Amino acid sequence: MIELRLLEQDKDKNKISFVLINSIPSFANVIRRTIMEEVPVMAIEDVEFRKNSSILYDEIVAHRLGLLPLTTDLKSYNIPSECKCKGKGCARCQLKLTLKAKGPCMVYASDMHTRDSAIKPVYPKTPIVKLLKNQSLELEAIAALGKGKEHAKWSPGHVYYKNKPVIEIDIKKCDGCGKCVGQCPTKTIEIKDNKATVSKDHLIDCHLCNACVDSCPKEAISVTGSNDFIFYLESWGQLDCKKILLEASKILDKKLDEFSEKLKQAKLSQ
Repeated sequence: MIELRLLEQDKDKNKISFVLINSIPSFANVIRRTIMEEVPVMAIEDVEFRKNSSILYDEIVAHRLGLLPLTTDLKSYNIPSECKCKGKGCARCQLKLTLKAKGPCMVYASDMHTRDSAIKPVYPKTPIVKLLKNQSLELEAIAALGKGKEHAKWSPGHVYYKNKPVIEIDIKKCDGCGKCVGQCPTKTIEIKDNKATVSKDHLIDCHLCNACVDSCPKEAISVTGSNDFIFYLESWGQLDCKKILLEASKILDKKLDEFSEKLKQAKLSQ
């Protein structure tokens, strides 16, 4: 049975590491792709400029706005293609943001205003453009839910994984020369009682580079990957890591149910 065990989580819940136990590479990759490509988050999609006398063209300002991470409320908003309005735009799938500034000043993400306090820039001090004297910027932007497979601005974070390493040391062959310790970049191998041993504190840091194996003159070390996978997830801030994982699991369950149903229909039609 596949299990998940938490390894570490930061105070802001924007970084997390966990072990996927007793799995296979294809399933681990499904989780990674579901998180990056299927979990929806808010991002600015359209921008209408009323005034822009700054040094930056409209297109550049719009591009910067599109890449601003926005806090996301999945319960209150629908993906436009799945909304009752069928993507035409309504309060259930879109949110208007406004910005009005006059120089001299630095325009920050916090200068954008919305009627929904749940949707706002994750990093308020993100600079948008610097306005000089008599320069101004006025615009309206539309934010909507989207998925990372459509554009990177809708990706909730960065996630990657690796096999949990299995390091075996033949004590009979090892003479404690320490060459493996000098070559190991993650300090996973250490010398104790004149023998090479695996550091429990640094085992998960091993990235299977085989530097210890190549440097051992006695061929006493072997490194392989297990059926456990160490995941590292970093949120961009729209959703915390726990919400990202829960939403990814819901999406994956839904896709499996749809596949199962289509498979039954295909068998019945034969």
